[in-house]
Amino acid sequence: MVSILLAIIIFSAIMAVLMKIYFTCKDKVSFYVMGLSDGFSFSDLTALWNAAIISGLNPISLFSSLPALASCISQIQSSAENDGSIGTVKIQTLISKLYAFRAKVEQKEDLKKNLDSTRALDTGQKLRVILPGKGVFASEIVNNGSIIAIKFPTKNNEITTKGDEWVGQTVSVYLWRKNDAQYVFDTPVEGMGLFLGKPTLHLKHTSNLLRTQKRNAIRSKCHIPAQLYIMKDKKFDFAQLQTKPGYKCMLDDISVTGAQLHIRGRAVPEIQIQIQFMIQNKMVVMLGVIKSVEYNEENNQSRIHFQCIHIDRTMKNTVSNFVYNNLPQHEKEIAEAISSTEEDVQKENQEEKDVSERLENEVNETVPNYGAQANDADTSDSQDVSSQENTNFPIKENENGDYELQDIEFDGIKKENAGEKELNNDLDADF
Repeated sequence: MVSILLAIIIFSAIMAVLMKIYFTCKDKVSFYVMGLSDGFSFSDLTALWNAAIISGLNPISLFSSLPALASCISQIQSSAENDGSIGTVKIQTLISKLYAFRAKVEQKEDLKKNLDSTRALDTGQKLRVILPGKGVFASEIVNNGSIIAIKFPTKNNEITTKGDEWVGQTVSVYLWRKNDAQYVFDTPVEGMGLFLGKPTLHLKHTSNLLRTQKRNAIRSKCHIPAQLYIMKDKKFDFAQLQTKPGYKCMLDDISVTGAQLHIRGRAVPEIQIQIQFMIQNKMVVMLGVIKSVEYNEENNQSRIHFQCIHIDRTMKNTVSNFVYNNLPQHEKEIAEAISSTEEDVQKENQEEKDVSERLENEVNETVPNYGAQANDADTSDSQDVSSQENTNFPIKENENGDYELQDIEFDGIKKENAGEKELNNDLDADF
């Protein structure tokens, strides 16, 4: 009885110690678990923990806060520079991991940037507006206050739809917000008006905005018989057309980046295949990989998800034309709006690049190129070039091996530099 009681007391004491250790080190345990899951080693995490403590930071915050992470990286670099270890493989590897991890955190931060209201949209924001049954129109925000005033929507820079056809309708608006992402929202057109003498439409504000990813290839349902070939050779001709019969299969949907198809038997994923089929009496050949397989034992069929890695440009256009023509009208309008917003942001980026290059060229043209002037100096003398005076750049080497200002001509007026004191006096007189 005494031994059992003693065992209980010892067990309780051990548990108390363990619980105390747990609550004391809970944050550190969580820190190491999170860090290991993100690819850091124990030594990396020890360095990170110490750097965070020195910086007065909560170490856990490094996994979610960009400012905290940036401060920690600076602390590690500073410490490594002070103790001379900045060039070691260990430190450079750690810093590389930190910057890679920072990129991940930045991506997470970007996902939190979701636009939560149309009230935050800027004047001048380019828009693509879908009016159901009428198509896609170009516009932009001219004023954003109690309502969103947008320039009257146009097609090919022309107003093709009257105002009374807009008012009272619910439109879909697509936009690409600079340094953010693409958004879409639906809103009613409440009225018309004028802004600075130009016609506008008035849209109602909304908080229901959806952030969309960059457009993926559009897919279309189909029912097209095809031939499937397993590509065993590592080297093959992309343009080669298979003449022998392959495995019969049926395409269920298709895009320029892949297809879904079904075939009799059990298919195997992660193998290279080629599929051949006819669209509108034109042969299409797609080379790619089976990404995944869904096998149905009952009917002994496999549904294959095929990713295309090569398709001839002409054949790609054939597939694109087929897919687009088979889309319902509202899906065509969505595809056009998304494509147009992508073109808008590409055009805007190109314009900014052109302006930047033009300004840079203008600056370069106004700055004298002393190096080019020196290269144009007369070097026909047979003496060694290094011993000649440079008559273009305004310094020269004296007989003591020191450098001093030489005589300079400004607009034909020769100015003699007779020593530092006189030069300073001249500068004082100018001011």
